[in-house]
Amino acid sequence: MNPLSSSSPVATVVVADCIDQWLLKLGQVVAWLFAILMLVILFQVTLRRGFSAGLIVLEELQWHLYAIGVFIGAVYAQAGDSHVRVDVFHSHFSGVWKRLVEVLGLVFLAIPFFVVILLHSMDFVYESWRVGEHSLAPAGLPYRWLIKGLIPFTASLMLLALFNRLYRESVLLWRECRCGN
Repeated sequence: MNPLSSSSPVATVVVADCIDQWLLKLGQVVAWLFAILMLVILFQVTLRRGFSAGLIVLEELQWHLYAIGVFIGAVYAQAGDSHVRVDVFHSHFSGVWKRLVEVLGLVFLAIPFFVVILLHSMDFVYESWRVGEHSLAPAGLPYRWLIKGLIPFTASLMLLALFNRLYRESVLLWRECRCGN
């Protein structure tokens, strides 16, 4: 169940709703990069197939645009609760058990995973920035550290989305337990 689209008054957690709306809006804005990506791909294919002259910078730009879209798209999916979930057992649980499983999964699996990504990506990005890493191709994109900086940035956004989900599920779990649902 997507708490953002639910008409149930129990599903409303004002602070969590605001954070999710902000993350969803960010995802919607970044989604427009896929339109730009399609234009870049069409231009590159036209150059390569029509004129036998592709550009390395366009090839690398495709990778960068795709990376931005996928990373922010994962945050969007978490904020909108639209990520893929294996629902073999979960669908048969009561509301309290579903929320409890969600809380435990966030605390013991998702949040630690993204904390590790965030912590280990910082040195990775710093080293790339320190050496002024750029494309190995002579006509490639400069500032490779900038795209690598997307890793800790999106890991931070994902942690925000995960902590927000943890807050939402904890509040709703408490409400359900208190009300005896």
